[in-house]
Amino acid sequence: MRTLMIVDDEKNIRLGLSAMISREFPEKYRIELACDGAEALAKLEGGGTDLLITDIRMPKMDGIALMKRIREMDRRPLLLVLSGHDDFAYAKEAIQCEVKGYLLKPIVREELFAALRRLEGELRRQEELSSRLAAGSGRFDALRASQLAYILLHPGMEESEVRERLESVGAGGFGPGWAAGVLRFPAAERPQRLEEAVSRLERLLPEGGAEVLRRVPVLLDKDRNLVLLGEGAEVGRLLEEALAGGSASGLRAGLSFCRKEGLPLRQIYLEALSAMRSGFLYAGGGVRRYEAPPSSGTAAVPLELIRRLSNLLGTRRSTEVRALLSQLLDPGKARASGVAYVEAVSRSLNELVFDQVFHAYGEESVEILRLYKKAGSIDHFDQYHEYVHSVEQLTELLDQYIASIRAVHADHKEIKRAVQYIEENYAKNLNMAMVSNHVSLSYTYFSQAFKEYTGENFVGYLKKVRIRRAKELLEREDGRIYEIAEQVGFENTKQFNRVFKEMEGITPMEYRSKRSLIS
Repeated sequence: MRTLMIVDDEKNIRLGLSAMISREFPEKYRIELACDGAEALAKLEGGGTDLLITDIRMPKMDGIALMKRIREMDRRPLLLVLSGHDDFAYAKEAIQCEVKGYLLKPIVREELFAALRRLEGELRRQEELSSRLAAGSGRFDALRASQLAYILLHPGMEESEVRERLESVGAGGFGPGWAAGVLRFPAAERPQRLEEAVSRLERLLPEGGAEVLRRVPVLLDKDRNLVLLGEGAEVGRLLEEALAGGSASGLRAGLSFCRKEGLPLRQIYLEALSAMRSGFLYAGGGVRRYEAPPSSGTAAVPLELIRRLSNLLGTRRSTEVRALLSQLLDPGKARASGVAYVEAVSRSLNELVFDQVFHAYGEESVEILRLYKKAGSIDHFDQYHEYVHSVEQLTELLDQYIASIRAVHADHKEIKRAVQYIEENYAKNLNMAMVSNHVSLSYTYFSQAFKEYTGENFVGYLKKVRIRRAKELLEREDGRIYEIAEQVGFENTKQFNRVFKEMEGITPMEYRSKRSLIS
C-alpha cells in the first residue's frame, strides 16, 4: 500500500479528495491529511510518502514553499498540484519544483484519477530499476556513487582524503585516462532521481551500450545533470551514443579527461560541466570536449555598450537598440571568448538593464515576465541563437513598454495643468475644447486621459468645482443666489439650483439656512 498525502487548508476539500480517491482506488493508498505546508513537512520528515497532492495558497507555509523544501529531501514524493488560481506565475513555480501534474479547482474526477494512474506508472518504473540495482545487477555501485558525489560537493577536501574515499570503494585508480562526463536533459525533463536518469540514458543507448553503462559510476549533481566518471573511452562512447539520432533532441553533453596524476576529481567534473554548457554556442549536436581558456583570460564585458542600451530603452529608437545588441551578442565574439564571457554578458544585462527596468517600472504583463525570467540565464536555452532572439524580443517589448509609461506620465503632467486651469477659470464659460486646446492635446485623447486621471468626465468635474466654490460663498457671504450663480460660472439661477440640488440633495437657499443654524 502506498502512502498519499493531501495538503489543503480547506477541511472539506481534504476529506472530499480522500473519499474520492479511496472509492476509486480501494486498498491502494494509505491517505494522510495536512492543513498547510508546515504540518505536511513535519509528517514528511518521517519518510515513506510516495505521492503528495497540495494546494498552492495556504497559511503558515504555502504550497510553493512546501515544494521547495521537498526538493531538498533525499527521498521525495511525486508531486501533484491543485489550485483555484489559473495563474502563470504559480504554474511556472510548480514546474520548477518538479511537479508531475497541475489540476485546477473544482477538481474533475477523471483528470485526478488519470494523473494518479500516470504517477503510479512512474513509481513502478522507478521501483523496478531500484530492485534490479538492489539485486546486484551491477548497473552501478550505489556506495561508489555516493562517495563520488560527496567528493564533488566538497571542493575543500584534502587530496589525501579524496584518495582514501576513492580507494575505499574500489575507484582509487582515478588518474590519466579517466574522464568526467556531464549529460543534461532538457529543462522541462530533468530527472528527479538518479534511477530515473539512468533508466532514461539506458533507453537512448544502442544494443550493448547498457553493458558499458554498468561499469561506469554515475550520480546526479545539484542541478540534476547526470555525471559519469570512469575510463575515458567508455564515458565518451556512452555520451556520443546518447546524443546520436533524433531521439536525443535537447540533450547536451560535455567531457573532460584527466590529463595528469593528482588532478582533482572536482576540477575534471567542473571542466566537463563547462564544456557541456558551452555546447549551446555551436550549431549541431555532439559531445563538447573541454578546451582550456586562452592564457589572456576571459574577454572584458563591454559595459559601456550595455549602459548605452539601458539609456536607449523607451526612446523608440529600435534601429540603434538592435545595432547595440548585435555588437553585444555577436556569435563570433561569443564563440571566440567562450561560455564564461557569454555568462558574464548575460549577468550584466540582467543587472544593468532588465532588473533596473523592473525596479523602476514594475511588471507589465505575463509575456514580458515570461521573457524576463527566461532570458535571465543562458542555461534556459539549447542554442545560442535562441538566447539572442529571446533578449531581442525582451528589449523590444521593454522599449515599447517604457515609452508608453513615459508618455502616460507626460500626458498626466498636461492633465494636471488642465485641472489647475479649471480651478483658476471655473467662473468663465469653460468647455472641454477650450481646456484641451490650452494644454495642446487632441479633444478625443484629452477626454479619455482626463477621465483616467480624475475618475470622471469633464462636465461632471467642472460642476463639482463650481458647486464646491458656491458652497464656500453661501457659507460666508450674504450675496443673492443669482449673484453667486454668476460668480461660479452658471448661466442662470435655474441651472444653478438644479445642479446644486442634484449634487447636494437640497437647494442653495436651504443649504445657506442649514449652515447658518449650525454656526
